[in-house]
Amino acid sequence: MGAAQRFLAAFSGISPHFRPRRHLMTGTRHRTGTAVRFAVREQVTAVTSRPAAA
Repeated sequence: MGAAQRFLAAFSGISPHFRPRRHLMTGTRHRTGTAVRFAVREQVTAVTSRPAAA
């Protein structure tokens, strides 16, 4: 139980980064936010791949 609590405590700060509240955003704001999240991920992980444009 302690390990689960530690995981959840750490994950609670990371989770919103990957699950934006899309229903509260405009399309433009969602796309901009996604681009920002990918840029941060690239800086942190040194990964430069991007998903295919739709």
